This record gives sequence, structure tokens and C-alpha cells, in this order.
Amino acid sequence: MRLPHRRRFLHLVAAGAAALPALPRVARSQTYPARPVHLMVGFAAGGTTDLGARLMGQWLSERLGQQFIIENRTGAATNIATEAVVRAPPDGYTLLIVTASNAINATLYDKLNFNFLRDIAPVAGVMLYPLVMQVNPSFPAKTVPEFISYAKANPGKISYGSGGNGTSIQVATELFKMMAGIEMTHVPYRGGAPAMTDLMGGQVQVVFNPVPESMQFIRAGKLRPLAVTTATRSEVLPDVPTLGDFVPGYEASAVQGIGAPKGTSAEIIDKLNKEINLGLADPKLKARFADLGATVFPSSPSDFNKFMTEDTKKWAKVIKFSGAKSE
Repeated sequence: MRLPHRRRFLHLVAAGAAALPALPRVARSQTYPARPVHLMVGFAAGGTTDLGARLMGQWLSERLGQQFIIENRTGAATNIATEAVVRAPPDGYTLLIVTASNAINATLYDKLNFNFLRDIAPVAGVMLYPLVMQVNPSFPAKTVPEFISYAKANPGKISYGSGGNGTSIQVATELFKMMAGIEMTHVPYRGGAPAMTDLMGGQVQVVFNPVPESMQFIRAGKLRPLAVTTATRSEVLPDVPTLGDFVPGYEASAVQGIGAPKGTSAEIIDKLNKEINLGLADPKLKARFADLGATVFPSSPSDFNKFMTEDTKKWAKVIKFSGAKSE
């Protein structure tokens, strides 16, 4: 499957969302939702998380007859958006786009005004997508085993870039460091984009970045992919092995799902879960997620809760090992 350029893809998503008022609606009723629903996104517009939220928001708008409005509440590594949902009435009209950052922040931040696992009710998973371990083409290692050998022969001489302390990019790299038994120096940036710029410029030697945000550089030959972080290969990078092929047991998926304030009725959660899972089974919507380099992640509320609980425990170990601190 050919991955469209991000600008064109964003245009298509925006155009589709703009056309929503003209689309056929499910018959309106006094039942939920009776007014627009706000989807809180802790990242800026245009990124993978935002695009995934807009795709699902568009589907839910069409299915449920009310607009699902994307609200980008950036800052504090998604904690601002999360707290806004925690403090919202538990009536189903303010929902959270859940990401790996929520699992990471539970340990990364010493003092939060909420407890994510306690205060956010799981609704459904939406998608999983890999990060890709990539190096500058001038870097001597062409495979993961060569990279590990080079790192061990040159301890501390490899620098890796990330989108900041505690980001999924950093913890995925620290997990690799921990499991491969190598040393690398962390260089945090204010976002993944400047880290990628410096990787292409040779200021850092490796970056684990989301596949959707890396494809244009890989296709242009500006970066060399060594492995993807998921347990299985990416459909858009079928010739790139998994890190688990060389470091047994390694797995790091960037997750996206939906949560609601604690106390939201089971009827509302079940209704949303049913419609989300119907969307993830729809061939057209499934293909749009595949265009993002993602795999759909249908799940029950309890299954999504189990996933996020296990993710929180997993990243807690990595954060303690790395000594990462919130910025």
C-alpha cells in the first residue's frame, strides 16, 4: 500500500470532516449524544495522534448524528488534556484521546492532580502503530546486530534524539538500551521533528520515530530504517525486520484509544465502544488507518483497560532504569 504524503492526507481528512454536515445522519433522538461531543487531544494538530482522532471523530459523527469536535489541548506531555477530561462531568460529552504518554506519565511525574488508571474510564482502543529505528545513511551500521556491536565497541559515543523526556520515542529507545545492554546519550528535543532534522544533519546518530512521520525521509533515502518496534512487521515497511528479531522479547507499540471521565455510565461507554469497533471493522476506515501506517486495535473496555494497565507497569520499569525526569 502506498502511503500518501502527510500534507495530502491531512487535506483529505480535513475535507472529509468539513463535509460532515452534508452527510446522511442517523435518526436523532433524545438519547446520547444529544449535543456535540468534545474529543480532547494532548498533541498539536497534524500529527499522527491528531489525524487518528479526526478519522474516528468523523466516523462517530456520521454514525451518531452529532459532531465529535477535536480539541487540541497541548502541554505537559498530554497532562493538560487528561486533567481537563478528569475534571469534566461524566456525561460522555468530553472524551480523551488516550496514548502511550498517559501510561508513561503515571511514573514520569511525581505529582499529578489525577491518577490516570483510576480517573479515566476506558472506552475502546483505536489503533497501534510502530516506531522505526532509523539512522543517517552515513552511519556505519546497516543492521541492528551491527548497531549493537558498534555501540558496545564505542560506549557512550552514540547519541539518540527524542521528542523530549518521557516521550514514547525516549522510553522505546531506553527499553532497547536496557535489553541490548548498550550505552547511548540522550538528546531531548521539543518534539520529534527537530530530532529528525538533526538526525539527517548528523548531530545525533539514531532516532526511534513513528512510522507515519518517517516514511517521507526513508523513501527519499535520507534515513536508513534498521527495525520497527512492534512484534510484527509494518505493512508499509514490509522489508524492515522487527527489533524483536534481534533482541528477543522487545516490543513497543504506540497506542491510541478513547477514555471518558470516571463515573460515565456503562450505557454510554458500551454505545461508544460498539460504534468505534464497527468503524475499525469498516474496510474504508480501516484502509485510512493503514495509510497512517497503523493497525486498528478493536477492544472491549476491559481489554483496553488491561492493555493500558500493563503498559503503565512496563514503562514504569523503563523510566526507573533510565532515570528519566519530567521537564
